[in-house]
Amino acid sequence: MRLVLYSYWRSSASYRVRIALGLKGLAYEYRAVDLLRDEQADPAYRARHPQALVPTLEVDGRPLTQSLAILEWLEETVPEPPLLPREPFARARVRAFALAIACEIHPLSNLAVRRYLHDVLGLDAQAEQRWHHRWLEAGLSACAAMVENEPGPFCFGANPTIADCLLVPQLYNARRYGLPLDSFPRLLAAERAMLALEAVRAAAPERQPDAPKG
Repeated sequence: MRLVLYSYWRSSASYRVRIALGLKGLAYEYRAVDLLRDEQADPAYRARHPQALVPTLEVDGRPLTQSLAILEWLEETVPEPPLLPREPFARARVRAFALAIACEIHPLSNLAVRRYLHDVLGLDAQAEQRWHHRWLEAGLSACAAMVENEPGPFCFGANPTIADCLLVPQLYNARRYGLPLDSFPRLLAAERAMLALEAVRAAAPERQPDAPKG
């Protein structure tokens, strides 16, 4: 199976997939798509991803899009090590956490929204930061409540799940926007457990081939 990941170094959605690929022990070819140069809008890339987003995971020449769909595909085709619990109720809780990030938190801070806030609404840097802090704090507070009574060290127990795959990039983004995270000790503990794994550290934005050097 030949895997090609179309990614941008600082895309949190791409970061999720890189983490999952690493945890599954899967090798892949990395192809950079520079979002700041709008390479995602190139017709050749749109043929792979009609939404003109990253990531795209090409599997033997066939494209898969949307990070959560890719994570579910990985779980179904490469079941070990598992990134979802076996028990159905527990699986649903992990999915709910992941969806809270992917559907409720992340979209409000993505590149298209940031450009609209700045270019169309004319918000200055301080006003933009208030916008991001408002939604990041609300979303992360909900996520923290979802795992408050779950055993650690990861979000949902002794092993990483797709919840952790989404948490690490979201906390990375929160730091980019200057959000203090001290009030989320349970989330920070799960992040520390993830970052203790080399597969997760290797997925970090700064370690990607297209990350700025120096």
